[in-house]
Amino acid sequence: MNMPKFFNTLTRKKEAFKPLQNNLVRWYACGPTVYNYPHIGNYRAYAFVDLLRRFLEWKNYKVMLVMNITDVDDKTIRDSQKQGKTLEEFTRFYEKGFFEDLQTLNIKPANYYPRATDHINDMVSLIGELTLAHKAYQGSDGSWYYKISEFLDYGKLSGLQQKDLKAGASGRVAADEYTKDNVSDFVLWKAWQPDDGDVYWETRLGKGRPGWHIECSAMSTKYLGFSFDIHTGGVDLKFPHHENEIAQSEGASKKPFVKYWLHNEHLLVEGKKMSKSLGNFYTLRDLLDKNLKPAAIRYALIATHYRSQLNFTFDVVHAAEKTLDRLQDFLARAKEADGKNNPGLENAIKNTKKRFEDALDDDLDVAQALSAVFELEHQANKAMALGHVSKKQAERIADFFWNDFNAVFGVLEKKSATVPKTVLDLVEKREAARKKKDFKAADALRNQIKEKGFEVVDEATGPRLKKT
Repeated sequence: MNMPKFFNTLTRKKEAFKPLQNNLVRWYACGPTVYNYPHIGNYRAYAFVDLLRRFLEWKNYKVMLVMNITDVDDKTIRDSQKQGKTLEEFTRFYEKGFFEDLQTLNIKPANYYPRATDHINDMVSLIGELTLAHKAYQGSDGSWYYKISEFLDYGKLSGLQQKDLKAGASGRVAADEYTKDNVSDFVLWKAWQPDDGDVYWETRLGKGRPGWHIECSAMSTKYLGFSFDIHTGGVDLKFPHHENEIAQSEGASKKPFVKYWLHNEHLLVEGKKMSKSLGNFYTLRDLLDKNLKPAAIRYALIATHYRSQLNFTFDVVHAAEKTLDRLQDFLARAKEADGKNNPGLENAIKNTKKRFEDALDDDLDVAQALSAVFELEHQANKAMALGHVSKKQAERIADFFWNDFNAVFGVLEKKSATVPKTVLDLVEKREAARKKKDFKAADALRNQIKEKGFEVVDEATGPRLKKT
């Protein structure tokens, strides 16, 4: 088995991928904050996770994937109060919507989806370890903070330098999210404030709730251990969230936290940053309401390299739909092929598999992988039109598309369209009219066939039906 290479954000270079434990890949992916339906930028990240996961499984790795559910933070508290709902009632609604969306996009479920609110004790224990290591302290406001001056490697993921950081009690930040301009000791445990309402836990740290960053450190290490293989997320999470995860986890364990950090780039909509004020902010449900097909949306999200910005447009999704329709049609034709053996296709099939794997081994180079796929489709299409593809060769081609291409990309559907006898009779009548050169009658019969949900495609080997 060839060893894949991935770009590691931590080392800023492509590295050969070798799991810490033989063939087992232990992996933590940042999941949703369930205060609303995720937008399509979020789903670019989740679709990337699924593409990488499918690829690793296709390469015969065993994957243990953990994706968190953030169900307590500043936003979930704020918005649950606006709706007059309990935190649990509010977040469970959007959690359910998230899982429905994953299914719609054919994203395979993770092994574990831990909720932050189910792991409060784990977070308290981790903060206790950090206190013993002199990396956590209680501030004058009653909250607990991480003392970044005590972690000399702080900034190694994002490239920040210690000299640029503001550390110590005079530079604390209690908000879950902040920018590089606000680098300072960050909150681990937030002391209860009246604005929190009934959202709090009574612990040895005092009455309060966890900060966002400690949630992921506690849950990832609980399920995967203090050192594991992969951590993924969008580039926007690199700082401060992932930087803080490293500080917390390594500060407590004194062990390397994650071996490979993979970050996907931002998604733009029509060349602009997604924003409600620009009217280009879309959830998956918004796109479905516009009659866009889930498989085409998925394809549009993964057909651009994960480390490149993706410009999401409706034209891109419509083009994706046409591509997938063309591939589905191609596979339907291959299923019926029973012509002459074509020696030229033997090497093409073998070379396509190698090119496909080599491309994906190179940091998931989807452009080159898809190029190999489309070249095989084009060559086989030409051969099938002439009846120069044997049944055995057609089966091998179909095997590649289903067990290699689709195993990784997950965008094709196995369709079994039974053609009614009435349609077959119309096709037979149309062929008879064509032979008599009665093209007016033949066109009328074609329209009747179309009304019944089928399209006739005339080829050198005879007419072929395609489900519309």
